[in-house]
Amino acid sequence: MSKIHAAITAVGGYVPDYILTNKELETMVETNDEWIVSRTGIKERRILKGEGKATSDLAVPAVQQLLEKRGITAKDIDLIIFCTSTPDMLFPATANILADKIGATNAWGYDLQAACSGFLFGLTTGVQFIESGKHTKVLVVGADKMSSVVNYQDRNTCILFGDGCGVVLLEPNTDGNGIQDAILKTDGSGGQYLNIKGGGSLNPASHATVDAGLHYAYQEGKTVFKFAVTNMANVAAEIMEKNNLQASDIAYLVPHQANKRIIDATAERAGLPEEKVMINIQKYGNTTSATIPLCLWEWESKLKKGDNLILAAFGGGFTWGSVYLKWAY
Repeated sequence: MSKIHAAITAVGGYVPDYILTNKELETMVETNDEWIVSRTGIKERRILKGEGKATSDLAVPAVQQLLEKRGITAKDIDLIIFCTSTPDMLFPATANILADKIGATNAWGYDLQAACSGFLFGLTTGVQFIESGKHTKVLVVGADKMSSVVNYQDRNTCILFGDGCGVVLLEPNTDGNGIQDAILKTDGSGGQYLNIKGGGSLNPASHATVDAGLHYAYQEGKTVFKFAVTNMANVAAEIMEKNNLQASDIAYLVPHQANKRIIDATAERAGLPEEKVMINIQKYGNTTSATIPLCLWEWESKLKKGDNLILAAFGGGFTWGSVYLKWAY
């Protein structure tokens, strides 16, 4: 009996139409294009505009595109794992809201929150449901409307984030392709450096929390950068070593798009040239849970069956990890 792997069998993506350029940011905060590009690699980011638009609205078109590609309907989906730091509401889960919007009446689902590592944590969780034989079609969604939690008067954070969604379908595979291995890590002592302090049970929403700006993303940039460079690079190298992979064996590194310098450090540590690294941070900024699946969506046409991919991320919490997979189609 061949071992069952969970394989990605389809990908979908969506970014909003509105483009927030560095030039426009120059009119909002004291910054400039050269400064932003040299420090982050970001030229523009997409923003979801419109009354009553939420994270689930980013996911609907991405999922519909995926279903069409795969030739299935929403009713075929067993489970939805929705990875996000910006849920539509604290509850119900955005996974349930999405299921209702797309008509996934046979699926159950839940939200998973691991900041920028959310998609990797969700992907690895989805693998368990496939490998156990419990489910055959698991939707893993990475989506964030970061514009809803960004303070556009804080020049240190407002330049970084954008809105978007990437989604993958996991199905059983017996030809050896699919997710091969994962290394995931957390360190709660890092929570003080990257967080949103308001809105939870510790600091429930009040006039005082709003006035203090506690509902915006807070980041101590230098500390986070230092941790991210080291840990994201190390975990990518660690998973390659663990699986006896050389740089020549890897088709692509798929890194979380937080900062071009962090991406470069991770690629260097893995011994990979830039042409083997998926990079779209210049167009979309940091879309948090969406960055890695958006890369897979954009590079899908270049991927070949059996290609070795290394996925790597670092996020608030701190959370970080790497996944090794063989592309299945």
